[in-house]
Amino acid sequence: MLSYRHAFHAGNHADVLKHLILLQIAQYMGEKPAAFWVIDTHAGAGRYALDSAQANKLAEWRDGVGRLWDAKSLPPAAVDYLDFVKMLNPDGQLRHYPGSPWLAGQLLRDSDRLRLFELHSTDIQYLQDCFKGAGRKVQIANSDGFAGLKALLPPPPRRALVLIDPSYETKPDYANLIKAMQEALKRFATGTYAIWYPMLSKIESRQLPGRLKGLGAKNWLHATLEVSAPSPDGIGMYGSGMFIINPPWTLEKTLHETLPALTSLLAQGPGAKYTLESEGD
Repeated sequence: MLSYRHAFHAGNHADVLKHLILLQIAQYMGEKPAAFWVIDTHAGAGRYALDSAQANKLAEWRDGVGRLWDAKSLPPAAVDYLDFVKMLNPDGQLRHYPGSPWLAGQLLRDSDRLRLFELHSTDIQYLQDCFKGAGRKVQIANSDGFAGLKALLPPPPRRALVLIDPSYETKPDYANLIKAMQEALKRFATGTYAIWYPMLSKIESRQLPGRLKGLGAKNWLHATLEVSAPSPDGIGMYGSGMFIINPPWTLEKTLHETLPALTSLLAQGPGAKYTLESEGD
């Protein structure tokens, strides 16, 4: 949606879950010598100033990454995630937050590639500034990521992580996601797809995990993190989920070790919980 700005939500509990998992997948892929691509269909601005007017309007980061910043005895995956956030905050003060493109960019080797899509007229400029001088390793398109994904698959190295996290502010986002995934799996069934979604009371959100399972992928992992019970009035996001098709074999064990601590640290009320389910090898 062209009016959506992730700056209002940067660093919240959903970003913690999404970016921790993104890093685990990308680092795993980088352990093998063969090149890989990262494709981000809804890239946003690349990085965010937490002292900006947008970030401070809701200050969601305070109950997200802010709660982890000085926490003790974090599980290794959470420590690893925070280490990347600290790269943007070398003075030890939490003032900047990395978006998915920036995080992926830190893990690229010379042979790897990053392909980014963003429609918002302001965020595309920030995104281009974020990767100024990156050269051919990074390509940024001011276009619809759902449409652009089809043309990129399969990528030349036949190895890729595709991150899909639209705003879900309109009903077509849900249908467009399923359509894009149906086409993607036909073209590139062996790719790793990481799909983020908000947990909302609306029926489209509640039905999405089942629709993703119905895509027919033989190997998937589904993680959710709820920071509270759904509001009685049905308003607001009470958690988020990540549905990963063809995940690294190490990821489920890592999340079993990590999600209990995240749930405890990020809880905002009664009903905070996590789920983890999988199918395949």
